[in-house]
Amino acid sequence: MHTINIKGGNILSGEIPVSGAKNSVVGIIPAAILCDEDVNIYNVPQLSDVDNLIEILNYLNVQVESKEDYLRIVPNSMTNRPIHGEFSRKLRASYYFMGALLSKYGHVEISLPGGCVIGARPIDLHLKGFKALGATITEDGDNMIIEANELVGTNIYLDFASVGATINLMLAAVKAKGKTIIENAAKEPEIVNIATFLNNMGARISGAGTNRIKIEGVEYLHSCFHEVIPDRIEAGTFVILGAAMSNGLKVTNLIPEHIYSLTEKLREMGVPLEIGPDYIIVSKPEKYNPVDVQTLIYPGFATDLQQELASLLVLADGTSSIDETIWENRFQNLYELAKMGARIKVEGERAYIYGPTKLVGTTVMATDLRAGAGLVIAGLIASGNTEIQNADYILRGYENIVEKLSNIGATIELI
Repeated sequence: MHTINIKGGNILSGEIPVSGAKNSVVGIIPAAILCDEDVNIYNVPQLSDVDNLIEILNYLNVQVESKEDYLRIVPNSMTNRPIHGEFSRKLRASYYFMGALLSKYGHVEISLPGGCVIGARPIDLHLKGFKALGATITEDGDNMIIEANELVGTNIYLDFASVGATINLMLAAVKAKGKTIIENAAKEPEIVNIATFLNNMGARISGAGTNRIKIEGVEYLHSCFHEVIPDRIEAGTFVILGAAMSNGLKVTNLIPEHIYSLTEKLREMGVPLEIGPDYIIVSKPEKYNPVDVQTLIYPGFATDLQQELASLLVLADGTSSIDETIWENRFQNLYELAKMGARIKVEGERAYIYGPTKLVGTTVMATDLRAGAGLVIAGLIASGNTEIQNADYILRGYENIVEKLSNIGATIELI
């Protein structure tokens, strides 16, 4: 397990680029096995989650060529094998092989996925959708067998606009017979990017980015070239740290519309922003206003950014609040922030942050990916040295994070 050490207090400046979207590429890689030829994927971030997915592809006898931000995936000699816990528990996104293998072979054996511990993350909506398409499911402890002689398109209503279920059901329906409609679908940009990837191979998907997605089943998917969109959560993280500790940080290679809910909240805090077509220049203000934040499904305020924003809110002059409506266990970072001197009160799924507070470096623990990112921001703000243990969580979602921050003036190292 890695540790990140930070000497805080440095003013950050220069440019910091945003990498390809983790939450997009982790769906694209399993989706690639649906192709009947080969696929070429660009702007692929170098992350441990990507490495773990490639490990599963290798296990399934899929040919993978990897070079910097490029992947070529050739599933022609693929073998459908059970994906055991040694593979699936390394990351949450392993469950996308459910939809992909079911669509391609009509049979999948897989153990339940792993990932960050941020609350109950059931896959019941995924399984409900598979059943609606005609699959039967046999469960044996943590292992599942999902199979269907034929998948037939149907109407599927999601009780919750789940990103994972929306993607998994798109994958399952791509080669199903007839038309599938997913109602109350999630609208995240990553879903649009994955649907575009599938369409580039010859799938017939419309409505991605709305709450109603239609999939016309096809029999064959051909070779394609595809580019992963910029990571909006990484972009938001860098904009937040710029708001905390920079005198003009330029965050590049992003899509500003994807983090509109964040930039509007930062404006409310008094943070000066210059927003261009593919960049944001951000500086720290003389004074931060307190704000109230409620996480919502896209395009609302992203749950994946509230932990990072919490570290900025300790600087606000007054009381700020965060209402977490997506995950019930996503305030673990606040207890670590308190070790650094933050004044915080947690009441159920609402947290109050009282500021302004001066943070002091100490030893803290990254309890999940975005909690770790929030602690990196806190360490950059704090006086003295901060040691972030369990930093492997952070490496799951931020490509070359130490190098990127060093290049803009941070004193940071990975141990």
